[in-house]
Amino acid sequence: MVALHRAAIEAYLAEPSAAQPIALVFGPDAGLVSERVQAILRATVEDLGDPFRLVRLEGDELAADPARLIDEAGTIPLFGGKRAIWVKAGGRDFARALEMLIATPIADCRIVIEASDLRRGAALRTLCERARNVAVIPCYADGERELARLVDDEIRAAGLTIAPDARAALVSLIGGDRRQSLSEIRKLVLYAHGKTRVELDDVLAVVADASVLALDGVVDAAFAGKSAEVEKEFARARSSGIAPGRIVTAALMQLSQLHRARLAVESGTPMTEAIDRITPKAQFRRVPAVEAALKNWTAARLERTMAQLAEAGLQTRQLTGAAAALSDPLVSRALLGIAQAARRRMD
Repeated sequence: MVALHRAAIEAYLAEPSAAQPIALVFGPDAGLVSERVQAILRATVEDLGDPFRLVRLEGDELAADPARLIDEAGTIPLFGGKRAIWVKAGGRDFARALEMLIATPIADCRIVIEASDLRRGAALRTLCERARNVAVIPCYADGERELARLVDDEIRAAGLTIAPDARAALVSLIGGDRRQSLSEIRKLVLYAHGKTRVELDDVLAVVADASVLALDGVVDAAFAGKSAEVEKEFARARSSGIAPGRIVTAALMQLSQLHRARLAVESGTPMTEAIDRITPKAQFRRVPAVEAALKNWTAARLERTMAQLAEAGLQTRQLTGAAAALSDPLVSRALLGIAQAARRRMD
């Protein structure tokens, strides 16, 4: 059948349907794939370490011996009860083994196929999507809603609460892979041991990517006209291992976003709406700096600054060997120049 939607996936994970004894779990989020495979297996077999109840097979093995999957699915457990077969797809095509399985009535056995990302039209995916007795479960990177629910569930399970700003920041800093997201949340829970509520400082101390925060800090300080902070944040970025060229690239990206937002403001768009367009809601801590930048700069001045900053970036890339040491003062001077230009506007 076609891929299950989110609500149907949750229902299947909680109580796998007898009408769909076969499940294909696939997608680019390896952590989420693994989590859902384990959930289906646990809902079928009490002890995943019992070799009589859980059989592990490799797809590459089934490609060479298609009949083995049918034989395993038809085996009656020595002590009764349900069995599960966990198939890990590899590089070889085992569609023949699966075709035989789909065409055979299955009793007291569940077959879970774990695969990586399968493009639309891939033989394994197409075969499963066309079969009524197969649950097709895609696993894509969590969106904001899924991440928020994941955070709430883990925090609640730990007997904690979380401040709204800490929750928003945490959601903005995780995602991409369910396993990694869970690891970060659980690390935060351990850090907050002995407390009743997780605060923003806890999130920033444990979960936040120091390099991302350092980049945000130096770039925002420059465009907001905070010269003293530029020097401090530039030193922080460099101590985090961020190359001068990467700092220039981040500044150019921010400059481009500010330019688009400023054009919108000059065309009549309210300031708050323009800020929302370029600053994700979860990154609320950046809003004051972005607002200050939009007030300090006109679109025309941002265009001129873009050309100057691009020239600084070019010079940085051209510095090689011993001369590369000049990149730090070159980039620092460029950012201080931006901050001074912003200050002149403010004055």
